[in-house]
Amino acid sequence: MTELAGGDVFRSLFEHSGMYMANLDSRLFLREANTDFLARFDVRPQDGYGRSFLTLLHPTVRRRVAGELKMLTTGERDRISGKVIIVRQDGALMFGDMTAVSTTGPDGSVDTILVLVSRTSRVGREQSIVQGKIRLTALDARILEGVAAGVSTAKLATVLHMSRGGVEYRITALLRMLKAINRTELVSKAHSMGILTSGQWPPTVLPERIED
Repeated sequence: MTELAGGDVFRSLFEHSGMYMANLDSRLFLREANTDFLARFDVRPQDGYGRSFLTLLHPTVRRRVAGELKMLTTGERDRISGKVIIVRQDGALMFGDMTAVSTTGPDGSVDTILVLVSRTSRVGREQSIVQGKIRLTALDARILEGVAAGVSTAKLATVLHMSRGGVEYRITALLRMLKAINRTELVSKAHSMGILTSGQWPPTVLPERIED
């Protein structure tokens, strides 16, 4: 592992923080990672170090994450956060929250990007991206978009001129359709299956996923 500033105290924090932590160089290549990160991402040091961090993410989120991390390397931002979909070596998909911060070297230029990933949950396997061609009604698409954007049931009911019970009924049907146990997993599965767009806010259902 590359030695970092901060000595043994920093090393202990890095290894025993309970977070999935990694250091990237200015090219976004994996320089170092703690044991939890390597285990969660299913990466061995000999295979992962010197590899682009973006290759550990699902293609549907790579472009967005690359753009955000690029702002750290150029100094436009010093911190970013958002959702990511991890692709493990065994094909499993993990949905999690990522925060990244930049640190500068003695010359003031960005030297390291510290990535922290937390709250990961398994959402299926890589095959789910290309398997079922699930198509939604226009109404279900709007409800899914609302859920993905964090809109409350009451507000969705008002916007869509429905009862709250009607909205909840459609959300329950979507949960069954995507085999999700709650709204968070519903959104993550919709992303992983290519139903919701990635890299824009608010997320929208892709046109080809809506019934004519």
